[in-house]
Amino acid sequence: MASHTASHASAGTKKRAKSNAHSSTAHKNSTPPASTRLTSTVTAGSAVAAHKSAKRSKQTKLPKLSLQSSHETTHAAHSKEAVRSEAARSKARHSASGPLFGRVVIMNTTPTVEDDVFPARVELGEMFHVSAQVFIEGRAKVGATAVLRNPRGKVMLRTPMVCTNAGLDEWEAGLKADQHSDAKPWDPSFADIRRHLGLWTLVIEGWEDSYASWLHDATIKISVNDDIENTLQEGGALLERWSVQDDQDLLSKDRRILAHAAQSILDVNADISQRFDAARSEAITRLHAEHPLREHLSTSRGQEILVQRPASSFAAWYQFFTRSEGARVDPRTQHIIPGTFATSVSGLERAKAEGFDIVYLPPIFPIGTTNRKGRNNALIARPDDPGSPFGIGSKQGGHDTVNPQLGTMDDFRAFVDKAHDLGLEIALDFALQCSPDHPWVHSHPEWFRHKPDGSIAFAENPPKQYQDIYPIDFDEDMPGIAREVERIMELWIDAGVTIFRVDNPHTKPVSFWQEIIAKVTRHHPEILFLAEAFTRPAMMRALSYAGFTQSHCYFPWRNGKEELQDYLQETNGDAAFYQHNTFWPTTPDILTAYIRDNGIAGHAVRAVLAATGSPSWGIYNGYELIENRQRPGFEEQLDNEKYEIKIRDWSRAEKYGIAELLTRLNQIRRSHPALMSYHDLHILESSDPNVLAFMRHIDGALTEDGTPDTVIVVVNLDGHNAHSSRINSDPTAFGIEAGHTFEVHDELTGHQFTWNGSDYVSLAPWADVAHILTVRHAH
Repeated sequence: MASHTASHASAGTKKRAKSNAHSSTAHKNSTPPASTRLTSTVTAGSAVAAHKSAKRSKQTKLPKLSLQSSHETTHAAHSKEAVRSEAARSKARHSASGPLFGRVVIMNTTPTVEDDVFPARVELGEMFHVSAQVFIEGRAKVGATAVLRNPRGKVMLRTPMVCTNAGLDEWEAGLKADQHSDAKPWDPSFADIRRHLGLWTLVIEGWEDSYASWLHDATIKISVNDDIENTLQEGGALLERWSVQDDQDLLSKDRRILAHAAQSILDVNADISQRFDAARSEAITRLHAEHPLREHLSTSRGQEILVQRPASSFAAWYQFFTRSEGARVDPRTQHIIPGTFATSVSGLERAKAEGFDIVYLPPIFPIGTTNRKGRNNALIARPDDPGSPFGIGSKQGGHDTVNPQLGTMDDFRAFVDKAHDLGLEIALDFALQCSPDHPWVHSHPEWFRHKPDGSIAFAENPPKQYQDIYPIDFDEDMPGIAREVERIMELWIDAGVTIFRVDNPHTKPVSFWQEIIAKVTRHHPEILFLAEAFTRPAMMRALSYAGFTQSHCYFPWRNGKEELQDYLQETNGDAAFYQHNTFWPTTPDILTAYIRDNGIAGHAVRAVLAATGSPSWGIYNGYELIENRQRPGFEEQLDNEKYEIKIRDWSRAEKYGIAELLTRLNQIRRSHPALMSYHDLHILESSDPNVLAFMRHIDGALTEDGTPDTVIVVVNLDGHNAHSSRINSDPTAFGIEAGHTFEVHDELTGHQFTWNGSDYVSLAPWADVAHILTVRHAH
């Protein structure tokens, strides 16, 4: 019947199995000890989590099983506290006497709460998939509903689930916590947004679908003239029960329809076919889809979902160095005059014009002179070399001080105010390390590791050495370091910073970041954290558990078709409930061979993949000017901006067309909700090894105007040669009837095409490197 017809095919089971096999061990091993979990209303390390951990230490750990009670037992448990209380009682009963099931069994609900501590994370208004195994004994049919409650226990969404694999009793549904918003933390409207953030609760309801079971059997029996009268009498009694049930929101007219149908089917003087037709009319079919009879209703244990603020998942980042924006050569001395906060307004305006919403600044603090690095990381700096901004601290101050070359703190505040006027957030790089000239070296020598000869050890990763940087040693006074870091972050938050991009957080204790993020977000729940951690998967996952909202990732090194397909599914799968990967084609530290060797077309390809392959993406400026010369022997820029001031001629950007492409990509992203989620990507089959294709789709029930949104991306990965390919898709997966053609619109060129599910494309690097196609759905 209608309520059990799959509106789209799902690869959820396969993706989940693959993701779990790949990462479950790492997830569990990365859990910090209970003693380090701190209270916070918006981080995974919440007081509730600590309480759960304490309970778990006293109990036998449960298998991944959703325990239910009967409808009568759980109907009153609508608040989050009641759901948790019931879950606790169920756990206690389970450990004492074995599994406890409702009449309808509900198991393996996803997303899960990792290790019973870390809830899945989504952005406000972000679509995400839930699934569960739902079944009952014998041949009886079941139905399932997903229910989402806000932090105050109010039901915000109740949606039917679809059986996507009958053999495995797999049921799925798409949900979202409220509506997408672009509200900024400084907007007056953000106060209302904040009310919707925090721990939501997901509950799966399963029930016996008595009507579907009866209709199935009745159709067969009537067709073979077997026990017809008893069958019709059973149907009449069923319709009568349905008409008086108080479980669903039946209107009076709906109850009358059911009661009338019951009378008709029980009328022994009427024709059998008429009696049967009364029980399967269009009106009854509609009611079965919208307000089914739910008998033996059972409810799963509540699963917590952490709902975070706008830009926690869907974000577009733009990076530039303040000292390069507006930099110029003094005609008299021929020395470079660095840019300032005042001249850097040009960077803000460029980011805004290209459609980005977060501007990320590398460190803006004073730079040390001892062991200062020169151009291209040279060990000896020339007198006019500005040094690396990551060599933080001088006699002028440390992490709480503005580099005087850039301006004053008041100048920075004015810069932030201008950004906010443009609708841009400011993300500040927080590199927890020091130059030998940092004030901490003298005031807190215990915060650094000393060699046997008494000297402080500089940073190194043999054979690499960083003589201009002293790493922090957390063994002697971690609480003191934490207090100082919290003080400094509060200072920059007061100046208008809303996001911290943390440099190399994986080289510091995870428990330290958990403490810092919990303390900061307790007072400022709007603050986000980006982890720049190119390291082992377990550490990256642990940092996301600790509260990092987004993460750099390995996207720059995924360039071949097969590895891209695998990576797109991995980063947009169940793992994304915890780790929000941000796709950056390049950074000051990363310039891959692909970008080096594929010219303008390569830049276009990587921009399209980054913008559509992840809800969060970023661009390091200079990308528009095709800055792709590698330093010999290294995957980074020659004449790296980390060690020198760049003077750029932005008038050259127009001839490359990349700035125009970036602008269009951001427009497309904002216009299509299918591009705003980590949970709706499906790889499409393509015949050519250089052509990659994938689809993102959101059902109309989850869009604001009720129209489904489908985006199909096709990319030629070869920056030098044309390639043709057949793209195979299943139109029924995005709501097109089997055998029907459909219209697609190329968002990059404006061209229209008619597709049928097996379609030919041809892409050339000197023409169109990619299609971004949107399916024309009827409103």
